[in-house]
Amino acid sequence: MNKKDRINIPGYVVLLFLGLLCIVILFFSYATGFTGGPLQSVADYVFAPMQQGLTAAGSGISHTVEEHTEKKKLLEQNKRLEARVTELESRLTNTQLRENELNRLQELLDLSKDYDKYKTTGARIIAKGTSNWFSTFTINKGSADGIKRDMNVIADNGLVGVVVSTGRHYANVRSIIDDDSNVSAQVADTEDQLIVSGSLEGMQQSGMITFSGLRDEKNQVKSGDAVVTSNISSKYLPGILIGYIGDIDDSSDDLTKSGTITPVADFTHLSEVLVITQLKESGS
Repeated sequence: MNKKDRINIPGYVVLLFLGLLCIVILFFSYATGFTGGPLQSVADYVFAPMQQGLTAAGSGISHTVEEHTEKKKLLEQNKRLEARVTELESRLTNTQLRENELNRLQELLDLSKDYDKYKTTGARIIAKGTSNWFSTFTINKGSADGIKRDMNVIADNGLVGVVVSTGRHYANVRSIIDDDSNVSAQVADTEDQLIVSGSLEGMQQSGMITFSGLRDEKNQVKSGDAVVTSNISSKYLPGILIGYIGDIDDSSDDLTKSGTITPVADFTHLSEVLVITQLKESGS
């Protein structure tokens, strides 16, 4: 036979064939219970490490699967906890809001008791002017609720302003700090008359509005005295607390005094107010 007629089989094919043959024989030996001899030795030499490797690989895969499953459970649990925390935070916020609202309503109730000689109705502020102060604002009650022009508005134990116009379900209020506001007032203790004027600039600079025209011939009026609405006012009902006197200055004519007043109402945090539904008899 010539070299040309010989069949050339690659070496890796021969090795692969022999390996497969050994595996078949070894599996056959295990399957038929054949033990001992060189086959057993070969089986122990080949399959024992293989089994250990498979066991280790299986253990590693099992551990990885367990870790993945545990991680997935932890992520799901974390999502549930985050949702629960968000829900509890929302409930806490709502509870705090309701508590704040209840406190404000309680304050209005107490205020209505202080002015129990007047009939009042509560209202919520739904809009305000462009400044940071509640110099003008809108409430959620109007003519359909019995609200009329010139009705007095109170909050925080004192005078806030007066209704200047109404719609069917809303009303506009000008507060006593507005630049266009003027209130006939008097010192509570001495009954000396004066005019309280709004001043947004004064509120921004010192939290005060101004007064003028005070006739204090006996020099009895002093800083800290309470100022209330006067019975001669054309719009404001008498005896409603406005605020407390701050500085007092002599006017240029030496006949009257002027100065500042700290309003009792907080004109930066108004939310709810009381509207006195009784009009001044002499009001227009």
